[in-house]
Amino acid sequence: MAAPGPRHTAVAHAAARLAAEPADHRFKGLPPDAAAAGTTLGELAAERRSLFTGGFTTPVLALSAERLDHNLAALSAYTARHGLAFAPHGKTSMAPQLFARQIEQGAWGITLAVPHQVRVARAFGVPRIFLANELVDASALRWLASELDGDPSFRFVCYVDSAAGVALMDEALRAAGARRPVDVVVELGAGDGARTGVRTEEECAAVADAVAATATLRLVGAAGYEGEVPGATLEAVGEWLRRLIALAAAFDEAGRFAGLDEIVLSAGGSAWFDAVAEAFGQVPEMSAPVLKLLRSGAYVSHDDGHYRHLTPFNRHPEEGALQAAFTLWTQVVSRPEPGQAFVNAGKRDAAHDLELPEAHVVRGLDGTVRSAEGISVTSLSDQHAWLRVAEGVALEVGEWIGFGMSHPCTIFDKWQVIPVVDADGTVTDLIRTFF
Repeated sequence: MAAPGPRHTAVAHAAARLAAEPADHRFKGLPPDAAAAGTTLGELAAERRSLFTGGFTTPVLALSAERLDHNLAALSAYTARHGLAFAPHGKTSMAPQLFARQIEQGAWGITLAVPHQVRVARAFGVPRIFLANELVDASALRWLASELDGDPSFRFVCYVDSAAGVALMDEALRAAGARRPVDVVVELGAGDGARTGVRTEEECAAVADAVAATATLRLVGAAGYEGEVPGATLEAVGEWLRRLIALAAAFDEAGRFAGLDEIVLSAGGSAWFDAVAEAFGQVPEMSAPVLKLLRSGAYVSHDDGHYRHLTPFNRHPEEGALQAAFTLWTQVVSRPEPGQAFVNAGKRDAAHDLELPEAHVVRGLDGTVRSAEGISVTSLSDQHAWLRVAEGVALEVGEWIGFGMSHPCTIFDKWQVIPVVDADGTVTDLIRTFF
């Protein structure tokens, strides 16, 4: 890993300001006595309290310090090994402290999805942003023009996928008096019935022509998201990636990238980054160096469900592995019937859009930890999880249960402050999110 440069230092210094926020009632799970004493987030982290005996209240979400470190290093090493630039998708965590750590690990910049997320990243000094979405909102474009004009070092790239969208961008940027053109990439759609993106190469050329006809936009490459390929398989994803590369090469041969110092080619979620690495390793030489930009984001915490099954490391264990870094700690509050129990966390606290939480461990009233085998979640209410308890499994009111969950993006967004916890339960940091 390269030594931290000025880009990382600026973001890290900006994120460090978050330590001055009060550790108060706004944030679930934090110790009430810390709020009463006027303790800041930084001061609370410095106290190195135990998550279990230091006054934290349930439910509380914990992020493993060791597993977070492991995951950050794993993708940094992977992208470097495959000659890829990396702009991890920030929508996963929306945590500037984690953005700083990703940039420290060598990330080119941060990928985001909507204008609000870009504003958060810029508020913390992120210098390079890839917006993996179309941007046609006039108010957001007016803000973007001001941001680009005010900071010559700020690099921004976004999708375009229609002449109508290009016209709206051009109108808004001209009205804003933009002095710097906005860099755009044509988004190649993943197929009929997929999400956004141009469906055919002929339509891609028409969108590129529309960009070239403006003075407010600059075409810098091609991009898309292979995770939307209908019925995605390695073969189908590989075929789409070859189309994307061929599109960029055709644009270059037609002179559409004339005068660029760098051509942007981008793809890559968290399920097929091995296919992206293989395909991008075959990119032909073009008129300018190609920035091969991977955008995977769920890796930062990984999970105990969806991505546990889909991670490309399952196909390539020799390349490394990711580790599920989240545990949602809850407390048993009711055992109204044999075989049934309830804990005090539900839809407001736990990811549930892909799979229900998995019970992993029970922390007994005496502080000992045992397996949660025989305990399963059957459904969630707003503030309760419904548990089935197998015959013969001991479980008492007041005991804590630690759950794993599926889908990082909908774990992070339920928590504004997340304790980072060492293996022994010591809270070493507090991560602030902005959703």
